[in-house]
Amino acid sequence: MTGSTSNKVRAGIIGGAGYTGGEMLRILINHPHVEIAFVHSNSNTGNYVHEVHTDLFGDTNLRFTGELSFAIDVLFLCVGHGDAKKFLESTVIPDHIKIIDLSQDFRLTQSSKFKNKSFVYGLPELNREAIKTAANIANPGCFATCLQLGLLPLASKDLLNNEVHVAATTGSTGAGQSLAPTSHFTWRNDNLSVYKAFNHQHLNEIGQSLRQLQGNFNKAINFIPYRGDFTRGIIASIYTESDLSEEKALDLYKNYYEGHPFTHVTNRNIDLKQIVNTNKCFIQVSKHEGKLLIISILDNLLKGASGQAVQNMNLLFGLDERAGLRLKATAF
Repeated sequence: MTGSTSNKVRAGIIGGAGYTGGEMLRILINHPHVEIAFVHSNSNTGNYVHEVHTDLFGDTNLRFTGELSFAIDVLFLCVGHGDAKKFLESTVIPDHIKIIDLSQDFRLTQSSKFKNKSFVYGLPELNREAIKTAANIANPGCFATCLQLGLLPLASKDLLNNEVHVAATTGSTGAGQSLAPTSHFTWRNDNLSVYKAFNHQHLNEIGQSLRQLQGNFNKAINFIPYRGDFTRGIIASIYTESDLSEEKALDLYKNYYEGHPFTHVTNRNIDLKQIVNTNKCFIQVSKHEGKLLIISILDNLLKGASGQAVQNMNLLFGLDERAGLRLKATAF
């Protein structure tokens, strides 16, 4: 591979000191086919990675750097929204380097081309074949992934014909590492609150993906996001009017996700501890009179961010899609 001194994929990470950068490091340090070439951080240049991500003490002697190297195959942009575009405005990245951006800067069709770069929306359960041949990837948002995986099977059969109602709660890591009044322990603990009701930014990419499968979809997605008093994970309850029986709905969902190694469907009760610290999404399907209820759960930092980014990298480089992502759930 270009830039490689071995048969391993050489990876660079921009923004390695944050939550998604830390998760990227935890995965890639143990990935059998990846060599981390550098971890960039302006605020921590020269510091050992384990001085910031203290759980990595004993696992790596990598240091943060303020310099870039183009002797790599893939570059992960683990930066805030708007910062990826600023980075590419100021830095010329050679075309041979695959970029996987974890911000929202290039997710929508109208923003997927920037300068000489073109980005494919990186939801493997929707765009797996396009991802395999992509130049660059726009990694989906955490809420967006959770809700899309709950709705894609219906859209694939033109069965989203009524309004969709969603209530979803995310852990505090979804707000990022920078301090804000609503991320302090004393405010978040033993507390719940709604934010961005009906106008969350992820609704745009959700609608775009649903219309990719069901071109005539024009119904409202009534989305109420909650801030949870826990650290990791998203649980979304989604319901819509449907003529499908529970049995047919289960068959539809299981058939759609057949062959996708991280998304699993059941009619049994599911809970966040089953998926926290994994790249999995669990979906529970049930019918209640005329309403189809879909519960979708995932780890916002893994399947909702860094884990999915590594899944996309695996597809880009022809690796086993599960490589480096056979992670253990917390369970209890």
